[in-house]
Amino acid sequence: MTFSHNASAQSRVAAITAYGILDTPRERAFDEIAELVAAICETPMAAVSLIDQERQWFKAEVGLGVRETPLSQSICVTALDSDDVIEIEDTLEDPRSCANTLCSGPAALRFYAGAVLRTPSGVPFGTLCVLDTKPRKLTDLQRTTIRVLARQVTKELDLRQALKRQEVMQHEVDHRVKNSLQSVASFIRLQSGRAQEEATREVLETVGRRISSVALLHQELYAASVGEEVALNSYMEKLGRLFAASAPEGVRLETRCETALVSAEQATALAAICNEFVANSFKHAFPDGREGIVSIIGARGADGVFEVHLEDDGVGVDPAAAGRGLGMRIIDASAQQMGAQLAFPGRAAGHGLTLVFPTIDVPPSVPVTPAMAALEADAPRANHGGAVPRYHAPSR
Repeated sequence: MTFSHNASAQSRVAAITAYGILDTPRERAFDEIAELVAAICETPMAAVSLIDQERQWFKAEVGLGVRETPLSQSICVTALDSDDVIEIEDTLEDPRSCANTLCSGPAALRFYAGAVLRTPSGVPFGTLCVLDTKPRKLTDLQRTTIRVLARQVTKELDLRQALKRQEVMQHEVDHRVKNSLQSVASFIRLQSGRAQEEATREVLETVGRRISSVALLHQELYAASVGEEVALNSYMEKLGRLFAASAPEGVRLETRCETALVSAEQATALAAICNEFVANSFKHAFPDGREGIVSIIGARGADGVFEVHLEDDGVGVDPAAAGRGLGMRIIDASAQQMGAQLAFPGRAAGHGLTLVFPTIDVPPSVPVTPAMAALEADAPRANHGGAVPRYHAPSR
């Protein structure tokens, strides 16, 4: 069988390849379109057909029972030159199909109608079609249905292609931002090493960790294949190594985190909270060379939410100084940014805080659970102008 159409076979195959759809599993989004057009047109068969180099391949099909046929048996290729729905009322009486081997015999295809699928630049690459084993004629409504649903197929494919391009661009941005931030962090570390005053070194080290934590986030986003979702266990492990590098002699940092997916915004806020807590513990919790442990533990809570516990076994805090420092204001703001409940459970020794928040993989609302209620009940409260804050935030 021979055919001709405006776009070359090379352009058609290139368009199909760009969509990345060939030889992919069946998908409900396309199956439903094929089922709907078959039902409305009252035909036993329908297909979303892509015309490849040597074959026609069906992304979706109803009643055909195969996923591809040789191009020599394709009726769909006759539609590629058409600007509207092509209808062959009797395939044995039409010169475009009478020689097709599928149109003769006991199970012959005697009716065909299809609307061309085109790229935004106008390259035809396939059809949405219906078929029957007996001659027939479509109604105006049925012809309109094929036309409209064919446009829905191309819109679905175009949207997926646009999202793929956006993902590639986002990965490139994450890669470049990560490299830029790592350069800035290296410069800050260099300046910190040259600083003469202890206070200056501490400030530069804190800023350097914040920048490095954001660089790590972009590294995770670049390595991930789930868009703006961050694997929290991998991210926290890398943050732990970053923080541990600046631990005082005799102080050990432990990081354990279960698997969870969070948004990039949540990951950024959580890194800021961990940075403030760890820096505060390193600076104040272990005076005079005291040894100890700072821990960051992330685990799934009983109610499906995620809990992160930050603790140290140092000298503890003065409740009278609650909530006065810049670090505490950063923690409060970051907790609000990530949609987390923040509490400070009472401890016999040391200092700790608990964050409870929803994750992307399990996204319930964050209720005040019995565990959180107990944490808040045990937390010491401070009076700020007569108002009792919902979450008390002691700081050093």
